Amino acid sequence: MASAWWPCLILALLSSLAASGFPRSPIRLLGKRSLPEGVANGIEVYSTKINSKVTSRFAHNVVTTRAINRADTAKEVSFDVELPKTAFITNFTLTIDGVTYPGNVKEKEVAKKQYEKAVSQGKTAGLVKASGRKLEKFTVSVTVAAGSKVTFELTYEELLKRHKGKYEMYLKVQPKQLVKHFEIEVDIFEPQGISMLDAEASFITNDLLGSTLTKSFSGKKGHVSFKPSLDQQRSCPTCTDSLLNGDFTITYDVNRESPGNVQIVNGYFVHFFAPQGLPVVPKNVAFVIDISGSMAGRKLEQTKEALLRILEDMKEEDYLNFILFSGDVSTWKEHLVQATPENLQEARTFVKSMEDKGMTNINDGLLRGISMLNKAREEHRIPERSTSIVIMLTDGDANVGESRPEKIQENVRNAIGGKFPLYNLGFGNNLNYNFLENMALENHGFARRIYEDSDADLQLQGFYEEVANPLLTGVEMEYPENAILDLTQNTYQHFYDGSEIVVAGRLVDEDMNSFKADVKGHGATNDLTFTEEVTTGKITLWNRAVPSTFSWLDTVTVTQDGLSMMINRKNMVVSFGDGVTFVVVLHQVWKKHPAHRDFLGFYVVDSHRMSAQTHGLLGQFFQPFDFKVSDIRPGSDPTKPDATLVVKNHQLIVTRGSQKDYRKDASIGTKVVCWFVHNNGEGLIDGVHTDYIVPNLF
Repeated sequence: MASAWWPCLILALLSSLAASGFPRSPIRLLGKRSLPEGVANGIEVYSTKINSKVTSRFAHNVVTTRAINRADTAKEVSFDVELPKTAFITNFTLTIDGVTYPGNVKEKEVAKKQYEKAVSQGKTAGLVKASGRKLEKFTVSVTVAAGSKVTFELTYEELLKRHKGKYEMYLKVQPKQLVKHFEIEVDIFEPQGISMLDAEASFITNDLLGSTLTKSFSGKKGHVSFKPSLDQQRSCPTCTDSLLNGDFTITYDVNRESPGNVQIVNGYFVHFFAPQGLPVVPKNVAFVIDISGSMAGRKLEQTKEALLRILEDMKEEDYLNFILFSGDVSTWKEHLVQATPENLQEARTFVKSMEDKGMTNINDGLLRGISMLNKAREEHRIPERSTSIVIMLTDGDANVGESRPEKIQENVRNAIGGKFPLYNLGFGNNLNYNFLENMALENHGFARRIYEDSDADLQLQGFYEEVANPLLTGVEMEYPENAILDLTQNTYQHFYDGSEIVVAGRLVDEDMNSFKADVKGHGATNDLTFTEEVTTGKITLWNRAVPSTFSWLDTVTVTQDGLSMMINRKNMVVSFGDGVTFVVVLHQVWKKHPAHRDFLGFYVVDSHRMSAQTHGLLGQFFQPFDFKVSDIRPGSDPTKPDATLVVKNHQLIVTRGSQKDYRKDASIGTKVVCWFVHNNGEGLIDGVHTDYIVPNLF
């Protein structure tokens, strides 16, 4: 992943734009509100559209803003977009009076140098900077002549992560003035099917949102549309400023018939894994807390409030301890203790008594917590089937003891030895966040910035809720070595309830029709293996000239023009109104068999409803016909007797066996005893078997 440089992207426009001759003006679109309707400082933004298409959790977003200079002189127009920190810009264009100027997206260090150079030369450039907790701000300005039109178009993409059981798509809405045509259009396509879809806006009442928002989902598709009129954008009935200023959030989840889902497109695959209903693995938590002088006041009080809430969520099977560091290190207990009601009450008293003092010794605090977890495991003080976690909170940089970041990272890495994750929480902005993030990532955890705000305690508690319920440890995603070329990370320390593991890779053979994916992990009571059989076989349903394509692994129902088709994991049921029903089953055989191949079984339910004129390989037997079986005798296989079948004036040798009938149970089938006709049905069927073979269907 390239997340390390996403926040520092730059866009440098072609130098020809700087030579357009427009004088620059200090007047910006980011001025005050309550300006004449639809026009701010001579600039009218008459259209803003956010178009998002989400496919298999991957969001492709295009933000387009159109403006016109209504003034008599050249004006500077600014384009601001706040996008998620986990997103990355893929394209930007600027169009002035029909002439398009493409942008170049650059990496961190190159971007910064080119941005500074472009600005010093009076050229147009854009830079992405941090903007709050979840967002980065992209800003670019350009001067346009009187009467000229300008169009800004920014494209960014993002892999949506599953958080507490839902995927979240976060859009910042802040047009800063009334916009004649403002809209958000989001289309979601999930091959697994959508189980829930919701949308909400922080800047608008539910009553008004209900009249501007439409949302719907059915099967694999979901849609959200937000289109407020000019009057609905007003902050009051007679106001000329906009109330659109806040967060627009879309959440959804998908159907989960099985723990995993593998999707294959153009020679690549992506494996989504999110099991449900597993018991929680007990956890052993070392809370390493900074109580140095800089934590004094509100920060320490909020930390206490958060820890008290976290203690309420601890399960009795869990173990914990508190390690406090300032200039030196102290602990609540000598070793980890179980989260019994008595111990939790004592822990609350300890948390309430924490006081700030001294310097910041991050190195010794972390090493004490790590040593405590290692010793608890070695001395069997904690359950065998449990998992250990270090959670460290600090608001500053190390300034006593070992203070070199690279040495602290080395010490921590060697002490943990890959056995459990480290999660670092950075309180405020006066710290080396990159150091905390790098140290956490190399120890299979992550870092989170806690913002100094009134809800800092809720931010801390929210983080803990993400890691409070491990369902699996030591997760390994395994694929056939001879089938996969490239693979993203496929081993994980933990799988947490409500999250999702995503692995992507490239197939050796683009025409490969199937492979097996195994997921192994340690659960609360036993080791578990989840197997996902992957097939690229497709089912295409044509409605006149429009095709709809599905996989044999889908679970979906389609109804149109009197036809109903239901796919449910390798079998398909097709019904024509009140008439006949067909069942088609994908039969898969051992892949290394020298002769046998996967095949489709075609079964007919209620065949008596078919016309007497029906023919074909199966159709000729839909109506009753005369036959007689006699002279049952031992065959070449003692378990399968032979007999004589008289049918259609032919005398045939048949052999007793069994077969699966899938008409009543399309998933498992029913075992039935039957007589097998030899020689490709010669004498039983009309003509010969080659009469029923066609080179292709279309």
